[in-house]
Amino acid sequence: MIEAARATWPEAEAAAARGALAMLPIGATEQHGPHLPLTTDTDLATGVARALAEATGAFLLPAIPYGDAWSCESFPGTISASPETLRALVTDIGRGVRRMGLPALITLNGHFGNREPVALAARTLLSEGLPVLHLDYPGLEALAARHCVSAPAAAGFYHADEVETAMMLALRPEAVRMDQARPDYPAFPPDFGTQPMQLREISASGVFGDPRPATAETGRDLIAGIVANCLPLVAAFRARHDL
Repeated sequence: MIEAARATWPEAEAAAARGALAMLPIGATEQHGPHLPLTTDTDLATGVARALAEATGAFLLPAIPYGDAWSCESFPGTISASPETLRALVTDIGRGVRRMGLPALITLNGHFGNREPVALAARTLLSEGLPVLHLDYPGLEALAARHCVSAPAAAGFYHADEVETAMMLALRPEAVRMDQARPDYPAFPPDFGTQPMQLREISASGVFGDPRPATAETGRDLIAGIVANCLPLVAAFRARHDL
């Protein structure tokens, strides 16, 4: 792995010459309850992307720290980028990756609201000759069921809960305030997900689940499992595009 944050231009040139894939973590600046920092999604995406880059020899780009976090804008500290802005930024980064000679881009997304803008950017980049694999913690639901002791607030919904808290304890324990961790299981309205909605309308704390059982060991298991689930997808992507 080569990390852009520490690499020189000759090292970047060498990475391109050997056919390294670019790896781009994409996060958000968004509330995560009273016990996790606003940068949680970016921290987690960066940590998982770094582990995956180490496993695949990728060129790790700096993370995008802003995402489409509109649903949490009513919580102070959340700063949201529009879907159009995020799509344009990922597209521009991909074009830069192509200009420097890297053959493909892998995005590692850590925030639900980013999925559609990233997927649309991937379409544009593919049409311009740059294959893009967009990954979003594959298999997380099964991993959470295997390693976590608390129930999720809703199926496949993980926000400031045991899952994210455990991963943060594994990656940035100094930023986690476990003395402030409290459970919150909001009642989801029947029309949840069918129309725009501010999450503060259903959760005063911003927590969805129970973060209290989280441990760094669980976090490490979750990260290792996500990376293991990503590897066959990366291999299939390489084979599909002859990389």
